[in-house]
Amino acid sequence: MTGEDRFADLSDGTRICYRVQGPPEGVPVLLIAGLGLDLTSWPRRMVDGLLDRGARVVAFDNRDAGRSTRVPTPSPSPLHSVLGRPRPDSYDLGAMAADTVGLLDHLGIERAHLVGMSMGGMIGQTLAARHPDRTASLTSVFSTTGERRVGRVAWSSLARMGGRPARTVEESVRKHLAFLRHIGSAVFPPDIDEEVAWARGLWERAGGVRARSGVPRQIGAIHASGDRTRELARIGAPTLVVHGDVDLMVHPSGGRATARAVPGARFVEIGGMAHHLAPGVVDRLVDLVRDHTARAGG
Repeated sequence: MTGEDRFADLSDGTRICYRVQGPPEGVPVLLIAGLGLDLTSWPRRMVDGLLDRGARVVAFDNRDAGRSTRVPTPSPSPLHSVLGRPRPDSYDLGAMAADTVGLLDHLGIERAHLVGMSMGGMIGQTLAARHPDRTASLTSVFSTTGERRVGRVAWSSLARMGGRPARTVEESVRKHLAFLRHIGSAVFPPDIDEEVAWARGLWERAGGVRARSGVPRQIGAIHASGDRTRELARIGAPTLVVHGDVDLMVHPSGGRATARAVPGARFVEIGGMAHHLAPGVVDRLVDLVRDHTARAGG
């Protein structure tokens, strides 16, 4: 995602960093990033595919990621994160959805097509349920409902998520590539050069050693929100749910549960797709999103 970093200062003091591309009159498509990711995590090829259809594409850093506000509350301990026990002062997905609405207000966007991946899908689901007047459509990519029996992260992935945070950009890049080898797909391999460039950019945009400091608090927000299945039943916007069948971060059962929970949702499972927007799946995802948003209208 290229473009100029801009900032929205929300009424509660939160500052959200965002970028906008495309014509002002284009249909707004809002890209909501996942856990620990920033607005540059959306592949250039995907953004271009949406822009080619005249969309106005907005991407942003969630709170505790990228160049947006770092929340001053302490992080939950690793044990609390593994056990799913948030701190009493943790924010939740509702607060992150409110940030997103605040960004739409700042940009003067009444309704947008929401596209969220992983935790971003959870934020999009929450926004669509609580703010139907702001939601033209929802696309939830490799995400889940918060119900503990579905969408579980594999123990092998949890084991790799711990450890000492990176202290240098080189170490951060190595950690990213090693984790990607685990959660990625042999069917749809990553572009290593692009991944190295992205990991270096994330480090630089987010202030080096603090680049991943907000991840435990974002995990706490997911846990604080609990099972959202009943709330998802309130979503009235046209909804597309996309998931891969080899996902080690959010088990495919999470996508299927999401589609069951949202009335009228369409579920698409992509064989060989993992928890990564690899080059081989981006064109398919762009086609799905463009078709879905066109059917939903603006």
